[in-house]
Amino acid sequence: MGLPLPSLKTVRDLFYMPTPVPSFQGRKVLITGAASGIGRATALAVAAQGGELVLTDVQTGALDQVVAEIKDARGTVLYHRAGDVSDYEWVASFARTVDAEVGVMDVVMNVAGISAWGTVENLEHKQWRQMVDVNLMGPIHVIECFVPQMVRRGKGGHLVNVSSAAGLLALPWHAAYSASKFGIRGVSEVLRFDLRRHDIGVSLVCPGAVATPLVETVEIVGLDRGNPVIEKQVGGFHRIAVTPEQAAKAICKGVLRNKFMVYTSFDTRFGFWWARKFALPYEIVMRIANNRFDHLARLSEVSTGTSGAADSQPPASARNSD
Repeated sequence: MGLPLPSLKTVRDLFYMPTPVPSFQGRKVLITGAASGIGRATALAVAAQGGELVLTDVQTGALDQVVAEIKDARGTVLYHRAGDVSDYEWVASFARTVDAEVGVMDVVMNVAGISAWGTVENLEHKQWRQMVDVNLMGPIHVIECFVPQMVRRGKGGHLVNVSSAAGLLALPWHAAYSASKFGIRGVSEVLRFDLRRHDIGVSLVCPGAVATPLVETVEIVGLDRGNPVIEKQVGGFHRIAVTPEQAAKAICKGVLRNKFMVYTSFDTRFGFWWARKFALPYEIVMRIANNRFDHLARLSEVSTGTSGAADSQPPASARNSD
């Protein structure tokens, strides 16, 4: 006897999934990296739409300020606590407290992240490790400790993971950063299908240029940020960067419409489309971009009078909300 044919309802489910979270009103929303940048802007936006927030960030003072700002605007913060998402034991403890005092989350947003750029000969092991620990294992820790409760509750929900344009494209000098951002992209794509049967939506946010504190503090290994030529290039970045508020608006819209791929600007959307449709031209553009970065590094060496910028300044990473 053969297997029964799928019912019409089953076939329909393959093509259509009702939006799990059509509104933030009265929903419990966890946001990591909530003290600044996209995380802060998203917390303010969700609170303005009636969301009840659980917030965390590694920056204690800045997190307290955001909580006060939300409450002054008559928003709701159910619980907040500073901590490091790369520390599994801390995340597990945080989750147990949230479960006991607040209950199961309706929406979980992994926004916290750090960045360090540089060529493989300049990056140190600690940069590689930090990228993976914070940008990949951090979200995994949060997923481990908060999403199973959503599954067991059986009332659906939504998971948001912030990747990057560097999680879609081979941007120059981004090997360590891309390792973490491509990783969270893979996790999200699998969970998109794994969690669908539980009515839990998944959104992968891929910001391009966003004017956050991360941009101001990240040190690009091998480049002298004080060089006028380098400053001009950074200024060009700022001219095309969207604000954290614009990014937050895109994230909220993505959740409420149950979108998987969420872009904060057209450049990343177009770049990813181009890479998939035109492989050889994409490779050529990436080679040109890489040569451009190498040229900037050589200019930096000339201006500082060193044989390599890495000899004069150590690699650094900036820890912040993406």
